[in-house]
Amino acid sequence: MLVPGPLGWELWKRGPDGAFQRRDGAEEPMKVSEVGALPGGDLALLFPVRAFHALPFRAESKDDSLFDDLATMHAERLGIRPDPMAGQLSDHFKVLADDQSTVLLHAVLKTPGEGDLPLRTPKEFDLSPRAYAVEGDTLCVWKELGRWVFGFYVGGRLLYSQATSSSTEAPDGAVLREVQLVLSQLAMQGLPCKPGLIRVWPPEGELGEAGALADAFPTRPRVEARPDPVMPDPFSDLLPEDVRAARVARKRRNQRTTLVTLLILAYLGVVGWFGYQIWEKQRVKKILAAELVELQGGTAGVLQEHNARWTELGPVVESRLSPMEIMRAVQQAIPRNSGLRLGTADLNVDGGEIQLIGTAPQSAPATQFYSSLRNSGDLKWLEWEVEPPSKSAKGWDFRVRGFPEGSEETY
Repeated sequence: MLVPGPLGWELWKRGPDGAFQRRDGAEEPMKVSEVGALPGGDLALLFPVRAFHALPFRAESKDDSLFDDLATMHAERLGIRPDPMAGQLSDHFKVLADDQSTVLLHAVLKTPGEGDLPLRTPKEFDLSPRAYAVEGDTLCVWKELGRWVFGFYVGGRLLYSQATSSSTEAPDGAVLREVQLVLSQLAMQGLPCKPGLIRVWPPEGELGEAGALADAFPTRPRVEARPDPVMPDPFSDLLPEDVRAARVARKRRNQRTTLVTLLILAYLGVVGWFGYQIWEKQRVKKILAAELVELQGGTAGVLQEHNARWTELGPVVESRLSPMEIMRAVQQAIPRNSGLRLGTADLNVDGGEIQLIGTAPQSAPATQFYSSLRNSGDLKWLEWEVEPPSKSAKGWDFRVRGFPEGSEETY
């Protein structure tokens, strides 16, 4: 198993007892293609955290057959679409489920570049955070290829992971800020993420330090050695291919498609000529007219059924109704360094109504906030009603309400 370690790529070999042991004394290159002397047998590759996008979401369904389509739609809504000619670069993993919904982690690999794959093609591919045995709701922080990374686990299953740009000896303030930001984002999405245990795996093991994480959480972090990797169960369906080979195959498919298209056009031309000759006869004209009417009726029924199904999917594909997108636009409208704080954000997604209540140290930031909301391109589908800020013991209280254009509702 090729595992991304703190300083470079590590090679682990499974023994007769099923446990993996690290090959000592070997170089740890930063590129997996530079790992030499690969032993025989099946090879597995664990992609580092920085090599993929982690996209957790809650699916309002328990039907496994819908998860793939819902995960693809979720990634496309976030602007992430894998290269279809570079193999199977996405997969989803079930985190937890209740009576009505399922929490999934959708992982999308970045297209592998030069040196991102070993010289010998692995049999299995997976994600490095899934190869560590973690129990309960836990935040784990460790170093991978010179950078600090972290992952959130719910019930021992990976919910989210992210690589940072920090390469300090111990986790610094930049790592802490990114962890706290991700916690806020997951909470806004309604995803369960309340780690009861923080584990830090520095390269020095128990001799390392928790750094900026030491006093940042109610539970003091546990500094320990990174656990030995285990085989993820089950392995993912990730299967990247050689990009150059995929492009050649795509070119050949395009050539075949062009040839088939020309044959179809030639066939339609011949059929059209004979059809024109037959059209001249009145009897055949009446028969074709009757068939056309019948065909149009069937098409209308198909379109009606399609529109009904598309309406059912409206809350999923309508990005402007997403609470996360609405709160992102509201957050961007808050004046920077103004001290303005939101106390309550009431989002009625079905009706499209928004009510925001908060305080500001002065009345000017509240007025600027009103103006930014009206000028927001992401919220242009809303009309806004505001109440003048009122003086209180904490500052200036404000209340603003947005509702879809054309609505007659008022305070």
